[in-house]
Amino acid sequence: MGLNLKTTTGKVVASLALVGTAAGVAGLGTYGAFTSSTSASNTVASGTVAITMGTAGTTGNRLSVAATGLVPGDTVQRTATLANATGNQNLSAITLTTSALPTTKLDTDAANGLQLVIDNCSVPWTEAGTAPAYTYTCTGTTTSVLASHAVTGSNIALANLNTVTAGQTDNLRVTLTLPAAADNTFQGLSSTVNFNFTGTQRTATSK
Repeated sequence: MGLNLKTTTGKVVASLALVGTAAGVAGLGTYGAFTSSTSASNTVASGTVAITMGTAGTTGNRLSVAATGLVPGDTVQRTATLANATGNQNLSAITLTTSALPTTKLDTDAANGLQLVIDNCSVPWTEAGTAPAYTYTCTGTTTSVLASHAVTGSNIALANLNTVTAGQTDNLRVTLTLPAAADNTFQGLSSTVNFNFTGTQRTATSK
């Protein structure tokens, strides 16, 4: 028997049927979507650049030991251990900046004032003499780090240093000479020379 829309029962049944169909279509739109996801993580850490010198006053850093009574032709020798031990990155270069305070002709006269030379020994330097008149000899191989240069200067390029490589150490001997040409105007002067070594990071690369 067909559905009679003129009867009350038929109208109710027909209405329920339409509502049920609409609900079914709506359900397909809400719960029927496909999904997919994925994820990843990447740890990124920066490196460290660090150069250090030995403890002041020891053979690892005699630069703090003063020298007095220089006359023309005298030399002063001191050692310093330079290390790239706490950093984990190689360096592209190491430079030296030296300054003096107070300033006198000892450090401002580039020709007749103090002259600076730095050498490197493949093994620790052998120390002789008593403070402050130390002398040093190398029982290994000696290389030149800095040829003769006026005692003060900025960003002086240094050569033949192992410490450009992480984990390495250099045994430096610093020699200061008062030239024989220094005249009477150099008498009674005093300068404190500060040594500042700076390591510059290696060339940037892809990681």
